[in-house]
Amino acid sequence: MSYSRITGTGGYLPEKVLTNHDLEKIVETSDQWIVERTGIRERRIAADGEATSDLALHASLRAIEAAAIRPEQIDLIIVATTTPDQIFPSTACFLQQKLGVHGCPAFDVQAVCSGFIYALATADQFIRGGQYHCVLVVGADMLSRMLDWHDRATCVLFGDGAGAVVVQASDTPGILSSHLHADGNYHSWLEVPGQIESGGIRGNPYIVMEGGTVFKFAVNALGAVVDEALAANRMDKSELDWLVPHQANLRIIQGTAKKLKMGMDQVVVTLDKHGNTSAASIPLALDVAVRDGRIKDGQTILLEGIGGGFAWGAVLLQW
Repeated sequence: MSYSRITGTGGYLPEKVLTNHDLEKIVETSDQWIVERTGIRERRIAADGEATSDLALHASLRAIEAAAIRPEQIDLIIVATTTPDQIFPSTACFLQQKLGVHGCPAFDVQAVCSGFIYALATADQFIRGGQYHCVLVVGADMLSRMLDWHDRATCVLFGDGAGAVVVQASDTPGILSSHLHADGNYHSWLEVPGQIESGGIRGNPYIVMEGGTVFKFAVNALGAVVDEALAANRMDKSELDWLVPHQANLRIIQGTAKKLKMGMDQVVVTLDKHGNTSAASIPLALDVAVRDGRIKDGQTILLEGIGGGFAWGAVLLQW
């Protein structure tokens, strides 16, 4: 049986930095208010003319280099995004073109902030089934372009970025298990309800969120999926070396760590610098911790996230 293993990581953030102090000039808020409620101090904003596939390309090239492979060795491309370059074709197809890769399947996954978890789980299943052997998995989003900059409940939260991993077939376990869930009954708590219709926009094209309700649901859902992942592998919480969570809110991250009885020194947090980059947040955080040497061979890592849908999940892996 083939296993799948992450062999390279990469990340990319746009050049423009938008700080909380910058936001004070745009909307009624303050650095103290944002930090106390979210843990965010700054975020990156994509440049005019920069597309999601451009961000994805930068992150992918770094992951490909880290994995010591050539782009033409990739036999499947999966991009998790909520902000595609166009309605169609997929952002994965645009990324494929920019990488100079031809013929292999390429498609997008839409599960918002949990998109990378869904995409990584999909790659794992394709490799375990023996159909593909070298998969590029990318999380890339530019939610700044879906924000109402007069709504302080949402505009302070999100940033732009991309993270990527190369996943390859292996004789030894890497990804141990994945656990995915969704419940559309709660879609109205976090959504962009607008639609394109007959050349115009029908409804609200901006992110809307019931912050308090989302917070409570997220803490409970993530706690349950963490327990599920550990139970499936007959593993105790004490055996985890690192938690790499979706970077949405520091209090949610702290709540998950507390449930796992993990100190925050075992949690990878990039939220303060990145903001919530949606599908990019987990691979970006993973790449930071791999490159600065915190994540080492043989360690056990839990990735988890939740996003609009609601969709949520976790991946447990051995580095």
